[in-house]
Amino acid sequence: MSESEFQFDFNEAGLQGKTFVLAGGSGGLGSAVAHLLARDGASLVIGFHRDADRAKRLQAHLSRFGRAVELVGGDIGDPATRQALLEAGERTGDQVYGLVCLVGDPARVRFDDAGTEDLDGSMRVNYYGPILLARDFAARLRRDETAGAIVLFSTMQAVDLFPSSINYAGPKAALIHAARILAKQWGGPGGIRVNVVAPGVNRAGMALASIQSGKYDPFVERGIIPRFGRAEDVAKAVRLLVEPDNYITGQVLTIDGGLTLRKDLSK
Repeated sequence: MSESEFQFDFNEAGLQGKTFVLAGGSGGLGSAVAHLLARDGASLVIGFHRDADRAKRLQAHLSRFGRAVELVGGDIGDPATRQALLEAGERTGDQVYGLVCLVGDPARVRFDDAGTEDLDGSMRVNYYGPILLARDFAARLRRDETAGAIVLFSTMQAVDLFPSSINYAGPKAALIHAARILAKQWGGPGGIRVNVVAPGVNRAGMALASIQSGKYDPFVERGIIPRFGRAEDVAKAVRLLVEPDNYITGQVLTIDGGLTLRKDLSK
């Protein structure tokens, strides 16, 4: 028996020498992603929309890992903000490799009451901004002829049917379809992998308010899911998808504890 029969390469070098742009990276889910990537050696650009104080606190927290952490404020729907994110990535001195776009808005206007402005606002935040940032990021990588990874954030509401979710789920479902097209368009040897994570009910981010209201308690009480999700669950999924030697592209990873599979059992 050859000694090489059980020799495996799990690429444990980490993320040293690579820069990740995290749009919406200072939020509840984003901060967990930032922590994990920085812990594994990545330099980061943290994008935030309004809460500069929280972004600065996160930057201070991440300093323990000794990696470059740049902050960029603004709306990714604005071309100047997208350009600033990419330029900040280049200033880290490491290879600009990954984009994680955590931007989203719950669009909690009742569909029966929604007008064109409400629906367009949800599309701008939940679809247009992420897709345009992915396009600009990919253009920068392709210009430099370097490989990379993009992870876009959708929602479990885009992969299953939830009443009263159309304002939010519609744009997020469009994001999933677009991501699969982009994975096909930009893939191939030395290309860019594009994947989507679809979080469920997590004790972080936009779902936290729903958990605190008790809306999802029956799913735990009736054993539909074992617990509510944690930001760490999402961060670990992102870490898998951005691994430089990863073999996954064009896929949607739903992180919901099985809620979308089993929610009919609560009836």
